[in-house]
Amino acid sequence: MTTTPSSSTSPTTPPTTTTSTAASPTVASTGVSESTAPAPHLAGNFAPVMDELTAYDLPVTGTIPPELTGWFLRNGPNPRDAATAHWFFGDGMVHGLRLEGGRAVSYRNRWVRTSSFTGEESTRDAEGHRNLAAGVANTHVVRHAGRTLALVESSFPYEIDCRPGHELETIGVHDFGGRLTTAMTAHPKTCPTTGELHFFGYGGATPPYLTYHRADPAGELVISRPIEVPAHTMMHDFHLTAGHVVFMDLPLVFDREHPGMPYRWDPEYGARLGVLRRDDPYGEVRWLPIDPCYVFHALNAYDDGDQRIVLYVSRYADFGNMTAFTGGTIPCLWRWTIDLASGTVIEEQLDDQLCEFPRVDDRLAGLPARYGHGVAAEPPGGGSMPGALLRYDLRTGEAVRHDFGPGRTPGEAVFAPADDRPGGPGWLITYVYDATTDTSDLVVLDAEDISADPVATVHLPQRVPYGFHGNWLPDPAS
Repeated sequence: MTTTPSSSTSPTTPPTTTTSTAASPTVASTGVSESTAPAPHLAGNFAPVMDELTAYDLPVTGTIPPELTGWFLRNGPNPRDAATAHWFFGDGMVHGLRLEGGRAVSYRNRWVRTSSFTGEESTRDAEGHRNLAAGVANTHVVRHAGRTLALVESSFPYEIDCRPGHELETIGVHDFGGRLTTAMTAHPKTCPTTGELHFFGYGGATPPYLTYHRADPAGELVISRPIEVPAHTMMHDFHLTAGHVVFMDLPLVFDREHPGMPYRWDPEYGARLGVLRRDDPYGEVRWLPIDPCYVFHALNAYDDGDQRIVLYVSRYADFGNMTAFTGGTIPCLWRWTIDLASGTVIEEQLDDQLCEFPRVDDRLAGLPARYGHGVAAEPPGGGSMPGALLRYDLRTGEAVRHDFGPGRTPGEAVFAPADDRPGGPGWLITYVYDATTDTSDLVVLDAEDISADPVATVHLPQRVPYGFHGNWLPDPAS
């Protein structure tokens, strides 16, 4: 295995260059004294790494499926100064593993060079308004219309470069040619039938607090429609079906005076789902009440006939301490069934195991999918629960676990298909941290038999801190 530090931020510099430039981040101290324990979101594997590496020909235990040719990318917070007030605030860092023909060709990690990271722009202008070009781009990384975008819900996306010789370098801010005038959610949805990208922007000190957006398959922003809601609430994710968009207006309410994250749990605000028809994007949004709860992440949704919409979510019964990132209950898998004829929602808990970061085969996003996957692992400061992946049969309710063993904790697992059949065979890919060795691996599991031993384990040159979301990005068909 060959490992080199990163080079200049210039995309023309070969990645094997061993020199550093002023544009590269400086290794910083932890920002805490030896006698002061770091905050939970800065301790253990939540702590940032300070080296940007490029490593080639990584060692592998097992056999990487030769069908896997592309990038596994995952984004997450990695504060450059090693000190932030909340896990959500760290500078974005993308970790990428390149697989080709049964080989782990390379690993690299790069900070997203946003304008706030480089110091070019402040997050606020002179009047105190948000500068949407200055964010941390630390939550997700997706591909649409040939662009790979690093996302955070408070700002514009940033495009990163996955071409050979330019891997993971930052190209720059992407505002859809000036058409995007709000922040962009970190959880856009690509319709597998039309190729459209659906997303929203939320927040701000004044209405509109919510705006729905749609980009066509070529990446042109074609719809931006404000939606009236009573207040600025934290709206992290939403739902897409073949015929509908469903928003979640939940009682995590903006409060500038709240310590840490400026949101407080307020069940008196209420909770509701807003249904918009895709064929009438400027039409009525129909709101239906549900029990107060919070949802960071949706698993999937689909239309069940003309009058029913089925939604799967990782649901918190409450979210009492946003600053410490602990809720009153653990998140579990629930199903909501919207009956448009009666204007009601049936709410059902499907499991009592902790389940977060839920995913499906993205080729079935917005369509009926039999299987979904999630992670059972503790949040910052949550304890020492063994890490596991879960595979749910959404038809039978059966849940199968893959336990990684003592001290080993997986991140979000992404589905990589084995062939062109949506819902068919494939693999789950995730980064796994081992606390006993302070190292990380990339692990590949057979999605149809996740309780079995890993198909392949790629041993990485440095640990990958816990983070948020990513994707398997196969090479385009030639």
